[in-house]
Amino acid sequence: MGSGCWLLLALLAATSRAKTFGRCQLAHLLQQEGLDGYRGYSLANWLCMTFYESNFDTAAKSINADSSTNFGIFQINNQLWCADEHSPSENLCKVACADLLTSDITDDIICAKRIVRHPQGMDAWKDWAVHCKGRDLSEWVEGCDL
Repeated sequence: MGSGCWLLLALLAATSRAKTFGRCQLAHLLQQEGLDGYRGYSLANWLCMTFYESNFDTAAKSINADSSTNFGIFQINNQLWCADEHSPSENLCKVACADLLTSDITDDIICAKRIVRHPQGMDAWKDWAVHCKGRDLSEWVEGCDL
């Protein structure tokens, strides 16, 4: 193989580790995984939340004022929900935080379902409460052929 082929393979490997979804692409995946109507939250709520939390980017990572970190497309926090080497965690989702940064969001969805089952529901995501809660969110699924 020439050096150009190796570079291409390296780039493909790197891009398979993270992904920024299109709105409708994510809508179809979340619907397929049973999030539409899960615990009373429409698919549009999930799309709105993930947009404001991560801009649909599986590699999103942000540090909070309390020094905790949020990971992945759902911005799952390392104090309660996932484990990393930087801080103690209850790890209620039984998942490594680094696993929430890949293009495969199966574990992210399982954890998001776990989070929303808690009494706070989607209020656990501050951006959802600020930007999505109580609003007409029909535009989030518009034109997605669901």
